[in-house]
Amino acid sequence: MTDVRRVTDDFAVAPQLGPESLADLKAMGFRHIINNRPDEEAPDGAKSTDVRAAAVAAGLTYVHAPFVGQPTPEAIEAAAKAAGPTLAYCRSGTRSVTAWALAQAKTGAMSAEDIAGAAAGAGYNISGLKETLRRLGAK
Repeated sequence: MTDVRRVTDDFAVAPQLGPESLADLKAMGFRHIINNRPDEEAPDGAKSTDVRAAAVAAGLTYVHAPFVGQPTPEAIEAAAKAAGPTLAYCRSGTRSVTAWALAQAKTGAMSAEDIAGAAAGAGYNISGLKETLRRLGAK
């Protein structure tokens, strides 16, 4: 089973998923999948088209917003627009939680400490981003 790490009640991250995981994720209550992993990142990684097909077959919505390094505006927007229980994934989950953190900062709904704390609770240390989060609008 996929290593799902809850960041909030409605947002979780995970390392690489394969199409075989999507029905289980639906059964876990997720409604939306965000793929932050580029297709060409690893030769053995699942292709976006295959994961999208499995997501749709499982009754999930799906967005492919790949990036390497810093989150792209599209990846941040995908995290910001996520409605309902969402799972975002990349190679380790770090990129996905970073995109989520930047999206949260832009809304100003959470403090930089709360954002970093939620990420830490899921096993990701993004404390180095606190100043960036504040500059983006986090309380």
